[in-house]
Amino acid sequence: MKAVILAGGYGTRISEESVLRPKPMVEIGGKPILWHIMKLYAAYGVDEFIICCGYKQHVIKEYFANYFLYNSDVTFDFTKGRNNMIVHQDNTELWRVSVIDTGVDTMTGGRIRRIAPYLDDEPFFMTYGDGVADIRIDELLRFHQKQGGLLTMTCVHPSSRYGNLDISDDFKVQSFREKSKEDRGWVNAGFMVMEKGFLNYLEDDSTVLERGPIERCAADGLMNAFMHDGFWQCMDTLREKEKLEALWQSGRAPWKVWED
Repeated sequence: MKAVILAGGYGTRISEESVLRPKPMVEIGGKPILWHIMKLYAAYGVDEFIICCGYKQHVIKEYFANYFLYNSDVTFDFTKGRNNMIVHQDNTELWRVSVIDTGVDTMTGGRIRRIAPYLDDEPFFMTYGDGVADIRIDELLRFHQKQGGLLTMTCVHPSSRYGNLDISDDFKVQSFREKSKEDRGWVNAGFMVMEKGFLNYLEDDSTVLERGPIERCAADGLMNAFMHDGFWQCMDTLREKEKLEALWQSGRAPWKVWED
């Protein structure tokens, strides 16, 4: 299966960092948070990624173009009048990464719609490029397959500033609505599984995934909620970045489920 990662927004709420690079390229422990998300998926055998880029998309392309160089010990030998690169230690990942320019001003649903040619007929994972968690990706997939429907959304219990879900006893999402001051309860954490048929809810570049498409999918009874009681944290602000950095430096980052 493939994992689609949304990485094209401006990241205005963390402008201290995103003025120079896309928010998914902001580093935690010397690695982009995008890398942390990909390592989580790879720990469960997902090694093919489609990254939906937009704002400063060249930064992401250059990172993966030079990934081999960034993660290996090398010697540059100019003694014979040319540049010979000798690799001493290869620490690269066994990943296939498609970095797709989905437009600077395209909305979240529009970005997924644009990468449709790179998908096959099987379901795919989808998440945002600015949040980490200790979610069991294998359990998420099994839950999606058992429940059926077109979309499974991981939901968590943090603050009320994220889109809220009303969930039935059999895990059906009865409605999805954007955040409000009165809302409390389960909220959208991303880390979704989508069927290719869900793309029929996506109309054009102006489509916001979290509004019309998800709301209509829930109303049609084709959306389920995977409830996650463990760790989840997005990185919308500098304070949240510092929180994640402190966890990483402590050696107790909950989302680090992979071996070094």
